[in-house]
Amino acid sequence: MPQRVETTNPDGIDYAWVMQTTFVVTIVVGAPVVTGLSTFATLPTWGARAEFAVRVGAVIWFLTALSVYFYARWTR
Repeated sequence: MPQRVETTNPDGIDYAWVMQTTFVVTIVVGAPVVTGLSTFATLPTWGARAEFAVRVGAVIWFLTALSVYFYARWTR
């Protein structure tokens, strides 16, 4: 029987978990936040809407990534 190739033993922070959790939480939290904030902004064109979503989404992603990283670091 061949040996398993896909084994992992992360020492410290599991960065794969951090990336996956950041992705999921950003979508789950970010979509409603962007939608809610867009109701207060005047967005006449699709370009303006896309730019707004990218700018607000980037901030949400950054804050989520930091939060998840520090949570993983704190629980280790």
